[in-house]
Amino acid sequence: MKPETRTDNGRAPAYTSRVRKRLAIVLVVIAFVIGLAIALTLAWMVMKRSAAAPRIGNTATIIQQIQSLSELVTVKYVIEKVVILTNASTTTLGQLPNVVNIPGFEEDRLTLLAHGVAKAGVNLSKLGPTDVQASDGKIVLQLPRAHVTDVYLDEAQTQVLDRRAGMFRSFDKTLEKQARQYAWSEVNRAARLGGIEREAEERARVQLTMLLKSLGYKEVEIQTRASN
Repeated sequence: MKPETRTDNGRAPAYTSRVRKRLAIVLVVIAFVIGLAIALTLAWMVMKRSAAAPRIGNTATIIQQIQSLSELVTVKYVIEKVVILTNASTTTLGQLPNVVNIPGFEEDRLTLLAHGVAKAGVNLSKLGPTDVQASDGKIVLQLPRAHVTDVYLDEAQTQVLDRRAGMFRSFDKTLEKQARQYAWSEVNRAARLGGIEREAEERARVQLTMLLKSLGYKEVEIQTRASN
């Protein structure tokens, strides 16, 4: 074994001390790098686990926000209908003046221009906790079916265009009321056949999708119940 070289005063050369200091610094740097790598690995594992866990939304709050819209009336149809009504007799003797065109015995006849309005929407007050499922940025909503909410005649624009009866016949006081009732039923029927409820559901989906996305949900799925 080669003996350690010493100076005249019995001490090790100065470069040996410098090597030791450099070695100590290198070891400290290596330890710091290893510690930083371990810390980053642990942080990545924690973040990965947190991202994988589903986030359950506060469905009670969501329901309250949606229900605040109450009866979501989404579609309004305006329908005009001309109704011609007569009080023709059902007996052969009563119809005789009309058959032979006897002047003064013409039937009581009324012509009504009905201006009807039909509205349809979704009753959001029927939403319950089981109708909303929210987690991890996605929400699924079970929407009640749309229905006709209101049908009425606009009295400002509904008017009798013609009313006549034979000179020897009296006016039927109930004829106009009957004409208005018939016009109301026709407006209701025409709106339903025209697809007012289907259109109301589609518009409700659009409006609610915009609302839910404004609350922070990136994916919104709105389904319609089979029945209310």
